Amino acid sequence: MAQIVKRAYKFRFYPTSEQAVELSRTFGCARLVYNKALEERTRAYALEGRKVSYTQSSAALTAWKKTEELAFLNEVSSVPLQQALRHLQAAFTNFFAKRAKYPTFKSRKKSRLGAEYTRSAFTYRGGQLTLAKIDGPLNIVWSRPLPEGARPSTVTVTKDAAGRWFVSLLCEDTIRSLPSATSVVGVDAGITALATLSTGEKIANPRHERADRHKLARAQRALARKEKGSANRAKARLKVARVHARITDRRRDHLHKITTRLVRENQTVVIEDLTVRNLVKNHSLARAISDASWRQMRSMLEYKAAWYGRELLVIDRWFPSSKLCSACGINQRSMPLGVRSWVCACGAVHDRDVNAANNILAAGLAER
Repeated sequence: MAQIVKRAYKFRFYPTSEQAVELSRTFGCARLVYNKALEERTRAYALEGRKVSYTQSSAALTAWKKTEELAFLNEVSSVPLQQALRHLQAAFTNFFAKRAKYPTFKSRKKSRLGAEYTRSAFTYRGGQLTLAKIDGPLNIVWSRPLPEGARPSTVTVTKDAAGRWFVSLLCEDTIRSLPSATSVVGVDAGITALATLSTGEKIANPRHERADRHKLARAQRALARKEKGSANRAKARLKVARVHARITDRRRDHLHKITTRLVRENQTVVIEDLTVRNLVKNHSLARAISDASWRQMRSMLEYKAAWYGRELLVIDRWFPSSKLCSACGINQRSMPLGVRSWVCACGAVHDRDVNAANNILAAGLAER
């Protein structure tokens, strides 16, 4: 069985100095339009009780371009500016549907630098991508092929805090389901072992942040000593960002390998519904939990299971997976975190994490 999905292909590219300047200007203009439209919508609702639609914001953008103060908006492609308004509209839609908080202003220093182009603002031909009002095609490192006959519908250009440029092409792709498998597995997420499987296997936690903690601390101390606003501070900030980027990239790569393997080998995967934002309130474990990135692992399992015809089951967060004996079903009164193995009254000897993974699997299959 095959299904057609929208899939983003992300590549690194190296702009010329002229392209970098023009793209940076586009980022700034898109951010300005977003913030100005948000300000107008907030003011209209606060003072007049009036909601402003996307169409009205788009008309306002046309008027802004005709003013002397904002005439420079005409110098960049109009498409990223319109896309900024569409993103603001989506943010308000999510807010009114109670799926998100009220939209906030984008900061030049803290927000992601990016611009989105639709088909009218780029050309992709012969393996070369050219953006509107950008001289020449982008020098992209094609690290993997696009789907055969791909026609990107959207191109998003970003620049991360480490100064790296990326381009993401949204294409239609045909995903074929994997052959049916007979195995099922329960997964207990942890810190010492990133994932413990009901088969008894424990997948080690590389602790990428911990491995680079000394390097990160040294870069942060150097940054703290630099004078604010100086060129040396900008260089030091870039060094800190590069360490963070290395940690993030290695963590994401490891999670992709784990989740792909779990989905390929098992027809059904069962996990716990962990509330990470509550767990990180434990200041003793917050850093380790954040480094493990359980939420990202779950997200990867969700979309990969949907793509490849697998089943992902999620059990209730309050299920006592660690305190329940997987052999006889007796629930222990307490199970402190320091207890890594225990003996049940029925005589069964349990490894805490393997027992939890077995209970997670049984609970998930029972709730089908």
